[in-house]
Amino acid sequence: MTTTYVLVHGAWHGPWAWERLVPLLHAAGARTVTPDLGAPSDHGLHDDARTVVAALDSVPHGDDVVLVGHSYAGLVVREAADARPDAVGHLVLVDGWAGPDGVSLFDLAPDSFAAALRGAAAASPDGDGLTIPAPPPAAFGITGAADTAWLAPRLVPQPLRTFTEASRLRGAVDSIPGTAVHCRPATYPFDRFGAALGYRTRALDGPHDVMLTDPEPLARLLLEAPA
Repeated sequence: MTTTYVLVHGAWHGPWAWERLVPLLHAAGARTVTPDLGAPSDHGLHDDARTVVAALDSVPHGDDVVLVGHSYAGLVVREAADARPDAVGHLVLVDGWAGPDGVSLFDLAPDSFAAALRGAAAASPDGDGLTIPAPPPAAFGITGAADTAWLAPRLVPQPLRTFTEASRLRGAVDSIPGTAVHCRPATYPFDRFGAALGYRTRALDGPHDVMLTDPEPLARLLLEAPA
């Protein structure tokens, strides 16, 4: 039976975030789907979850599905899996924000984090206050010259509503086993978010955007996750 990895990128990113990882999964015989959460400025968490539900519905019937969410997409994939629990065999959070029903990313984050991003949205050049300009690559742990030059022009503004909208879960997602991969050194308590949901936790040395800098060890963890 074929395993399909549905890889969901985080905030300010796009499907390109997985470019260095996808060939490694394909080499192991897996299929991949990389939905694009790029959206209008008024999009929210529920809109992104619907995009991932559509991606799950596109997977060939009978495939084993591993649903992977990076960073902000931890909340997205849990809401999508809650809507399609029979379609997902395993959930993986990669430095993922995640929590119970009714919480938003800003609820999980420190007050200073939320205040800084609200301020950035209010001061954004487009003037609508609905989007958060992309931070520099260093905010994602990317400091090498080559990776910085590759990442910086690809980052896009993020709708503020994706961080303020509360997750909407019925409880079906709690029946799906999960793995929480947390990067070291830690930036936020992603290991605790996963453990609180009953997921097994796996440490991985690397920055928040570990799929860019260390795709091979991340691929190994993803390939091992369903077991």
